[in-house]
Amino acid sequence: MDMTIVDAETLDEVAAKLGLGDEIATITARAMHGEIDFDAALRARIAILAGRPEQVFLDVARQVRLNPGAHQLLDGARAAGLHTILISGGFAQVAEAVAAQLGFDEVHCNHLELEARTLTGRVREPIVNADLKRQVLQHSARACGLGLEDCCAIGDGANDLPMLSAAGLGIAYHAKPVLHAATSCHIDATDLSSALHFMGLDSPGSI
Repeated sequence: MDMTIVDAETLDEVAAKLGLGDEIATITARAMHGEIDFDAALRARIAILAGRPEQVFLDVARQVRLNPGAHQLLDGARAAGLHTILISGGFAQVAEAVAAQLGFDEVHCNHLELEARTLTGRVREPIVNADLKRQVLQHSARACGLGLEDCCAIGDGANDLPMLSAAGLGIAYHAKPVLHAATSCHIDATDLSSALHFMGLDSPGSI
């Protein structure tokens, strides 16, 4: 979701609203470039937010902007009869709203631990990390009666690499260097609707 379907790292947006932007954004950047462990980075960032209200995540959900081509990509996928899944290391307060807005068939994301709508500073298990993203793809393919070669995955960061590598078509979208270097299919200058071209769904009768 973050920096792929939407144009922000949504946890960084939350931190900025709370005056913690630089502290948390530094950890986010290192995790997305594959420099530090994703799970540890996520726990560290949420620990910093202990005692803060859940409402700030809901505010970000209302304000976050979709990346260009997001609607066209989902509309094209739906018209082709594809099963669409939003898999995100972001949190339910944002990811579920984005998934509903675009009409994803499924959403898998992280969940904050809350007490009286206040963050405890902990994340509920399991954490949606690189391995779990790949596992969701594999499970969903089996559930749909498909092989992984029939699947397309799109992402931008290091934690998307196992999922993109497992899919028959893995697309790196305006990707971090570590993901860009490890993939052969890239969207670097155009928008998300270009994924329809890679899937052969950009012209009438191509389903």
